Amino acid sequence: MSSQEIPLFPLNTVLFPGGYLPLRVFEQRYMDMATQCLRDSTSFGICLISSGQEVGKPAVPHEIGTLAQIGDWDMQQLGVLNIKVHGLQRFRILNRRSESSGLQMAEIELIDNEPAIRLPSALSRMQPLMRIILADAGDAVPTPHFLDDAVWLGNRYAELLPISLLAKQKLMEIDDSLLRIETIHQYLDQKGLLKQDA
Repeated sequence: MSSQEIPLFPLNTVLFPGGYLPLRVFEQRYMDMATQCLRDSTSFGICLISSGQEVGKPAVPHEIGTLAQIGDWDMQQLGVLNIKVHGLQRFRILNRRSESSGLQMAEIELIDNEPAIRLPSALSRMQPLMRIILADAGDAVPTPHFLDDAVWLGNRYAELLPISLLAKQKLMEIDDSLLRIETIHQYLDQKGLLKQDA
């Protein structure tokens, strides 16, 4: 499997493939990174922080992250860049190094995106609840919505549910999309959030 080098943006958040995330960028190392990505139409990697902080010296990231592509951006306040990124594809960090600016560069291997899988009928009770969540989320989850796709539905539940960041990370790392959505279904069922069949 071929590898490539990308800049990393370790954060206290988890980005899923197909997801959207607004970010406020103000540290110079990330301003420069975002500017270069915009100029060259390239991506950077978002990883959940394993130890350390978002600001200051380089944090240690989890080894599985997601490629992020910048869509909308603006700078309404001098020195603060507002960007909205789109999650493209998961990756695994093979090696990483820090530049003098504090920006981390990583050699990564991409993890193939999961092909769409029709939602099993046994999990169909997850669709009405997601419709409610999406209506509440508004523009945070742009259309189109693929409620019949177990991959898309599992990723959206994982990113939108009020669960711990480590739980989100573990769900993102699962390579079996049916296992991911079945795990989420079990959680929702235990919490009594799914309507019972009439």
